[in-house]
Amino acid sequence: MKLIGAGLPRTGTLSQKIALEMLGLAPCYHMVNVLTDLDETPRWRRAVDGVLSPAEIFEGFEATVDWPGSFFYRELIELYPDAKVLLSVRASDKWARSMHDTIWGVIYGDILIRHLSDARRTVDPAWDDYITLMSEMWQRSGLIENAQTTTEADMAAAMERYHQEVQNAVPADRLLVWSVSDGWEPLCEFLEVPVPEADFPRVNDSAQFGDRIIDGAIDAIQTHRRAAGAAVPVS
Repeated sequence: MKLIGAGLPRTGTLSQKIALEMLGLAPCYHMVNVLTDLDETPRWRRAVDGVLSPAEIFEGFEATVDWPGSFFYRELIELYPDAKVLLSVRASDKWARSMHDTIWGVIYGDILIRHLSDARRTVDPAWDDYITLMSEMWQRSGLIENAQTTTEADMAAAMERYHQEVQNAVPADRLLVWSVSDGWEPLCEFLEVPVPEADFPRVNDSAQFGDRIIDGAIDAIQTHRRAAGAAVPVS
């Protein structure tokens, strides 16, 4: 592992993954690795429960950004003492709004993607396990302590506390505090690699997040319906 992303989800992490792989830090682990292979969930469950080292999951990866990796940033900076640490940031109020409309929404909100996700949970045990784990991780993080009372202002303040905790925990010479709006130059200087000629990748991850939830739910429900139909005997 050469780079540990300590930044929270909803800080442009998918753009970061693409950018880091363009810079040669490939493969880079990201939550999409879990979403596209829910068989990863039991391994992360064991890591959260303290019976599996994240290093076993990250074997073969040169970088990680987003959760689940950044949830374990304290453990990772000890496991990989030579790795640099990237803390991706954004304005806390914008982060809280993005969280409310995506991750918080799908776990706790009264919005379409929550209802579709819940429908998928009833027919897809792997998805149910994933959402259960994510909910537990957010509550353990202290960023979303109580779904019923946590406000956007609470999440914004929690993000600011988290950023300060990371800066207190990581030696300054290993850490870059950076936003995707900063682009290539500070990131490449930090990693001591040339600046690419290509534009910095900028992905609308909020739109992709919604698409993944909706498409995954529809696919799972349709698969369940076909299976249920095939199980009905023809008289």
